[in-house]
Amino acid sequence: MDQEPVEIPFRELSADALRGVIEVYVLREGTDYGQVAYSLDDKVALVLEQLRRNEARIVFNPNDESVSLELVG
Repeated sequence: MDQEPVEIPFRELSADALRGVIEVYVLREGTDYGQVAYSLDDKVALVLEQLRRNEARIVFNPNDESVSLELVG
């Protein structure tokens, strides 16, 4: 039986775990930041700011044991 995904509060993750989740997200092909070229650190900072503003959230899917980052709204 499928289980519902669970939101993981980003503040409960260690700094290393949080950065790892964000890096996987920003390094995925297809992530578009427009015409400006951003460094990896810049991209991580942008996503972290989205998490802080509740514009994004981290979700754990127990069905396939994956973690993803989703935009809210």
